Amino acid sequence: MSTSLDLSVYVILDRDFTAGRSLGEIAGAAIRGGATMLQLRDKSSDIHRFYADAAEVLGIARAAGVPLIINDRVDVALALDADGVHVGEDDLPVEATRRLVGPDRFVGASAGSVEAARAAIAAGADHLGVGPVYEARATKTDAGPPVGLALVHDIAAFSPIPVVGIGGITAENAGAVIAAGAAGVAVISAIGLAPDVERATRALIQSVGAVLEPPSQGGTNQ
Repeated sequence: MSTSLDLSVYVILDRDFTAGRSLGEIAGAAIRGGATMLQLRDKSSDIHRFYADAAEVLGIARAAGVPLIINDRVDVALALDADGVHVGEDDLPVEATRRLVGPDRFVGASAGSVEAARAAIAAGADHLGVGPVYEARATKTDAGPPVGLALVHDIAAFSPIPVVGIGGITAENAGAVIAAGAAGVAVISAIGLAPDVERATRALIQSVGAVLEPPSQGGTNQ
């Protein structure tokens, strides 16, 4: 897809990481805080609940002009006309996902290695989620050991599509991920479990923005 996304602060919504709040509440607060993109992920609910959650979040996202990507479930993304799909290395292959969603929706792909990144790029992904960068909370039972900033840097150095760092990212370390070459950071628990979601999102925006758009140095001596 040719139209670019603002991936700088990519909030992943997960029913298991809301601290008792609704997904709609988390989505709305994250958007008010400046989230540039949302993804809905649910590895445990049945399809009816996932569909209902996705419909609710999509309504909130569309009203705010923020894209919503559906994790894994191409059928839900198509049924709701969501903005795209994200697939992991063990999900439906990127090439098949692209055929199903067509050229006008975004396809994100997880990459835990250089080889996986090259394969996803060749298959037609629009952006890559690289990680886990840091040791993360138990947000993914299938997550491997941390890959560190080096892999983010290595993939970003050759990738013609944007790279997003994911895994254990907070406002304190987000800047380092951007400095390594990422176009943005994806977060789950740092937002979903935050006591004040809007404030936590703003903190991430500030950390990322400080590196993506460094402040001017003022006048120069002649």
